[in-house]
Amino acid sequence: MNVFIQLALSFSLLSILAVGGGTAVLPEMQSILAHQFGIDHTQFVHAYSIGQLSPGPNMLMVLIIGYRIAGLLGAGVVLLAFFLPSSILCFYAGHLWSRFGESSWRRTVQNALEPISIGLMASGVYAVGKASIFSPVTLALALVTLYLILRTKINPVLVILVAGLVGALFSYYS
Repeated sequence: MNVFIQLALSFSLLSILAVGGGTAVLPEMQSILAHQFGIDHTQFVHAYSIGQLSPGPNMLMVLIIGYRIAGLLGAGVVLLAFFLPSSILCFYAGHLWSRFGESSWRRTVQNALEPISIGLMASGVYAVGKASIFSPVTLALALVTLYLILRTKINPVLVILVAGLVGALFSYYS
């Protein structure tokens, strides 16, 4: 199958499944990229990290992945395939949703979707953490970073950059 068609189909499916945001599909994305396109865990985590640090939506990381697989055209295909289907779905679902007003049916559906969204996002965090934490040093860096982000007013981007630098230094000298 043509790589562009494969990218379009894979990322369109991920787009539709992204209930609760892009983080919800990270485990499935990681699996698809490994099996269909040969993107390993390390490459995936690197793309995810760049997406987290770059301005704008963090799921723009899919552009990096598309570019890595099929160049500039691959990045464009992935961009459209990942963002267009869910945008169209949200537009029409939002329009329909507003028609229901404050009905009890609408509130029931919202209450049911909230834990599903949270669970899917947690699975995304777990998938990235599992691929990123592979030694005592990376575990310590992750815990210190988490603590600093939750307990201090230091800019999270600075904390993440310093943790990345420290991790790179440990990796280089060990």
